[in-house]
Amino acid sequence: MAAVPDAEAGGEPEATRTLDPADWSSPDARRRARSAERQRAAAELKRSRAALRRSTLRQDRAVRDHRSSLLIMVIMLGLLIATVVVSGGLVAASMRNRPITLAAPLHIYPVVRTVPGQCPAGTAGISGQTPGGPACYQLTRGIAIRRVADLGVQRAQRAGAYDVAVTLRSNDRRAFAALTRASLHRDLAFVVRDRLVTVPRVDAPILNGKVVITGPRNRAEADRLVTSLRGR
Repeated sequence: MAAVPDAEAGGEPEATRTLDPADWSSPDARRRARSAERQRAAAELKRSRAALRRSTLRQDRAVRDHRSSLLIMVIMLGLLIATVVVSGGLVAASMRNRPITLAAPLHIYPVVRTVPGQCPAGTAGISGQTPGGPACYQLTRGIAIRRVADLGVQRAQRAGAYDVAVTLRSNDRRAFAALTRASLHRDLAFVVRDRLVTVPRVDAPILNGKVVITGPRNRAEADRLVTSLRGR
């Protein structure tokens, strides 16, 4: 047997009563049954829609949280990379600006005269080798450099050739500028540990402290000149 609610004209539910099978053939009974079924279907649909909305909201929230996490990770990674780049740049700059301490002082003397043969004892000069044989470079008072801003090999303007570049520190530039002014179109003797390393000619006064020594025939010879200038 089935029980269905009935209603009076005033809309108030009346007591539930038991229907005989014969009552299902009544139009009112069928109408009430269909109405109850529609109400149940509507309620179920409402619950389903509410559940779907909750699920959609949870998914949207999860997507937003995931995107926020990815954005934070990207920002943090970008900041980390920027920090590494800046730190690396600062370290590289500090390394470039750090002076190079020579193993032995580099003495630079103006050459007043060059005579063939070895220097006699007591001569204010140093012996060296020229294409024509041994020679005595007679020297006058010069300067001593113990640290430089930079010292290394660089490519020359001539194809396949190399130069040696020396960058003096600010406190040595003025003395070297005065030395090159006084030695224009003459030779300067670069001496390390009482040994003549090279004798470049002054083509123009060097006021900025950037000395370029030309003449090495290849990279190996330029490297050896750098090593000698460093006092090693």
